[in-house]
Amino acid sequence: MNRIRNMFRPRPNNFLKLLNQQSELTLRGMDGLIVYIQGHDPAVAQQVTEIEKEADEVRRILIAELNQTFVTPIDREDIFALSRTIDDVLDYAYSTVVEMEILKVQSTTFLQRIASLLRDAAYELNLAMQRLEAHPGVANDHAQRAKALENRVEDVYREAIAALFSGPQDLQHVVEMLKMREVYRHLSNAADRGDQAANVICDIVVKMT
Repeated sequence: MNRIRNMFRPRPNNFLKLLNQQSELTLRGMDGLIVYIQGHDPAVAQQVTEIEKEADEVRRILIAELNQTFVTPIDREDIFALSRTIDDVLDYAYSTVVEMEILKVQSTTFLQRIASLLRDAAYELNLAMQRLEAHPGVANDHAQRAKALENRVEDVYREAIAALFSGPQDLQHVVEMLKMREVYRHLSNAADRGDQAANVICDIVVKMT
């Protein structure tokens, strides 16, 4: 009987707290991505890996809470979607670091620019999560800024791809081009997931106000 009562008891703090933890870890992961791209330090790559694992654990807890709660402070579909998209942003940052390590991909100014923009977007998403409960209008503003940064990432991504395929010299050069394209695509996907997370936040704000 107590378990049934608990399912119908709202848990406003738990879900928002866990979503905040996810956004904070994603921001830390983006900080690590920038540092790694600048120096290719294996220790930094390991730190990003550990952050990604910690974020996965937070998401597992959130899903467990969601499965045990019938009444949620915001729509359960929105909680799930926001958790998933924030997690995806970090996953793609992690994939970028891993593949740069494995494939021995060297840094470029395009990578640095994109990583910096992704970090700024993650910062805006984190601020949006912090403001969501008490100041949804402010959260919406931060979400809109995150969306604008996604557009800037896509502009740099297209510029990077155009430069990458501007003139292959030999077979080895083609191989390096293909490696770099995969890394660029991971970062573009991270931006896309950040945009989706911002959209979910905007949807939540509409329902709250």
